[in-house]
Amino acid sequence: MTSKSYITICLNTNIVSNMEKSILLDMYRMMLRSRLFEEAVTELWEQGKISGEMHLGIGEEAVIAAVVSHLQDGDAIASDHRGTPPFLMRGIDPKALILEFLGDPKGLCSGQGGHMHLFSKEHLCASSGIVGAAGPAATGFALSMQYNKQKNIAVAFFGEGAVNQGMLMESMNLASAWNLPVLFVCKDNEWAITTPSEEVTGGELLKRAEGFGLKSIELNGLDIEEMHEALSGIIPNMRKNGDPHFILAHCVHKTGHFLGDPLMRFHGNFMEEFKEVSGPLMKSAAKRKGASVGKRANNIGKVLGLIRRSGKQMKEKFDPIIILEKKIKDQKEELNNIKEEITLEIGAIIDESLKLSNGGILK
Repeated sequence: MTSKSYITICLNTNIVSNMEKSILLDMYRMMLRSRLFEEAVTELWEQGKISGEMHLGIGEEAVIAAVVSHLQDGDAIASDHRGTPPFLMRGIDPKALILEFLGDPKGLCSGQGGHMHLFSKEHLCASSGIVGAAGPAATGFALSMQYNKQKNIAVAFFGEGAVNQGMLMESMNLASAWNLPVLFVCKDNEWAITTPSEEVTGGELLKRAEGFGLKSIELNGLDIEEMHEALSGIIPNMRKNGDPHFILAHCVHKTGHFLGDPLMRFHGNFMEEFKEVSGPLMKSAAKRKGASVGKRANNIGKVLGLIRRSGKQMKEKFDPIIILEKKIKDQKEELNNIKEEITLEIGAIIDESLKLSNGGILK
């Protein structure tokens, strides 16, 4: 499906090039703020204060921060169902986001959008839970920019599974045909919910994008330095020439597809979780009718293989924040100060939001 997996591409991430340490510290601040914010959201969800599914961007922080750090006033973002990191990094009021997740009328979208369907007219930011919808939205933003002769760009964030959606491919086609300033950012974690992406996606995504005439590049989305430096050349060129680009950024989802992901639960308490599924698995395997014994054994092995594979993205070597901390470990005092500052900030945001929403209990 892609030319490399994140397991092979995310190497040599401990080398710091000529990028100023001050820039890396700024990137660290953005990434850590997003991480701690989403960890606080996780606690609210686990406490039952947020209802429904919750899709987090934990593991995507380097991809989002690298892009957002290059944006200017008038630039637009169209996100997928993991809109929290880009909205937060773009400067949208975090309390408005928390209140929205709580379903409170004082939330960003009056409590009607939840965490997936978000919109801020002031920031030109929109997100949607419809897979692939970031493409048409970003292309529409960019068409408006071209029509008004603005030197701005529009960004579309989406996962690799969304590239199979017709509306996204149609958007790439129009962006190329009309030379629209759209930055298509594919966050490739190699999973289509709980299915390995290579089982449902044919060919290579870079070649697919290039087939539409898009300038395309593959990057290690866990390395903020690589991401930032590449975009330092790409985005200014887009402002000047208006041509669309496609970024294939390898990353991970450290909480799985959503909170409570059935595969990821096994890595918290394998025996307890396996006890829940072992009965149905054995009952199915022992039925007289159906597939051959060999095929049944193979399918059980496949399930266990999926569980094992899903755990790889939880490892520290695939954590973009830990990778950056190792790069700038000599800035220990600054890192600790940033952690302390952001921890206090996020704690205050949660406390104030819960007070505004009467404890986060939906009425």
